[in-house]
Amino acid sequence: MEVRTRFAPSPTGYLHIGGLRTALYAYLFAKKNNGKFILRIEDTDLERYVEGATELIYSSLKNAGLIYDEGPDVGGKYGPYIQSQRKDDYLKYALQLIEKGKAYYCFCDKRLEKLTDKTGQRRYDKHCLSLSKEEIARRLKNNEPYVIRQNMPESGRISYEDLVFGTITIDCKDLEDNILIKSDRMPTYNFANVIDDHLMNITHVIRGEEYLSSTPKYNLLYESFGWQKPVYMHLPPVMRDSQHKLSKRYNDPSYNDLIAEGYLKDALVNYIALLGWSPKENKEKFSFEELKESFNIEGLSKSCAIFDKNKLTWLNGEYIKELSLEKFNGYAYPWYEKSKIRGKYDYLKLSKLLISRVEVFNQIPDKVNFLEEFGNYDINLFNKEKFKINIELAKQILPKIKQELEKLSDFSESEVSAALKYLVESLSLKTGQVFWTLRVAVTGCESTPGGAVEMADILGRQRTMERINYSMQLLNKK
Repeated sequence: MEVRTRFAPSPTGYLHIGGLRTALYAYLFAKKNNGKFILRIEDTDLERYVEGATELIYSSLKNAGLIYDEGPDVGGKYGPYIQSQRKDDYLKYALQLIEKGKAYYCFCDKRLEKLTDKTGQRRYDKHCLSLSKEEIARRLKNNEPYVIRQNMPESGRISYEDLVFGTITIDCKDLEDNILIKSDRMPTYNFANVIDDHLMNITHVIRGEEYLSSTPKYNLLYESFGWQKPVYMHLPPVMRDSQHKLSKRYNDPSYNDLIAEGYLKDALVNYIALLGWSPKENKEKFSFEELKESFNIEGLSKSCAIFDKNKLTWLNGEYIKELSLEKFNGYAYPWYEKSKIRGKYDYLKLSKLLISRVEVFNQIPDKVNFLEEFGNYDINLFNKEKFKINIELAKQILPKIKQELEKLSDFSESEVSAALKYLVESLSLKTGQVFWTLRVAVTGCESTPGGAVEMADILGRQRTMERINYSMQLLNKK
């Protein structure tokens, strides 16, 4: 038997982290078993449809490396892969269920508002199940609006095996006669996913824990048609904290949001894989190929996973450190362009300094904006006990630095460094006294991505000398 898994999102917005994890596990399980991963768009809820969301799902999955074997935009022999394009199939199967006594027409409308069970919850009471064939025919002939409901057993228990949660048992008395076909003739998710999974030969259904209690309804449909049931794997939710699920309404990030913030897709996929799965190997950093090789259902947890952005940030930083300078600079370029230094400095020189200091690319503007914020700084920065330097000594040292730098025909990093070391030796000063003085003088900051020499090299001769002159005037006012 060929393993076939599917990811079946609704086009209602961005691909959220929980959805991507479901897709990732379905993909990894299929590939681990030499199977197929299928994408199906479940757009039967037309009121929640968001324009452009379907295309965003395609691009997000492909960006993450989850290349589906069959889907709306790549085709396949079990298409179409968009539910709204399969509308006629669902009604046909619903009518078969009516003939078998496993479903029935329901013409109830306003009376539904008054229906409640013993707990006060609204619950349908099978009213239309007792309608005669003649009454049903008359109402259909009069074009009265209707839905088609599943006829649930009123007693007994239903059990099934889940690969994560084990044996799940539900009392039939807790199952409501849910709607299969809505009044607009579109199927509900509860019905369409069963029909599609069967017609597409889906062998393993991997989805969220919220469907654990609904699955018996789906199994009753499989039994009514005499179809083979799939194997189920339900996943606990991804949480923002111990009490709340990740949710867009709370501004929790989607996959695309995190990519836009400057997280690397490889780091994101790696981290998302660990949200509910514990690998046998004692490590946290996996390449995509390693994930495909290592993923196993034995490592899946029954407990909720907490999305820890700090840990994601740390892991992303580990991935960044392994980038080549050229790749880092390519990722960093748009962030330089968004900063105050746009077009004013050698980005590659900055990248050389930042590659070991950046965990997420959106940190770059804050790390480089100081280059264009120079001026009117606190001259007490020259006081640095660690280097045994203070304002009075800086007043004496800075003019000497200026003199030496003005002599340089080549204002390269190596030549600036040599000039400063010459001053240290000739004036019998400590290295920190000279280098700290220049660093503060040209940046006006206590903390910078690089030291005095690197900052002078990035600023260049003209800016460096202008800032030294400014700082000398500032010091002389003290």
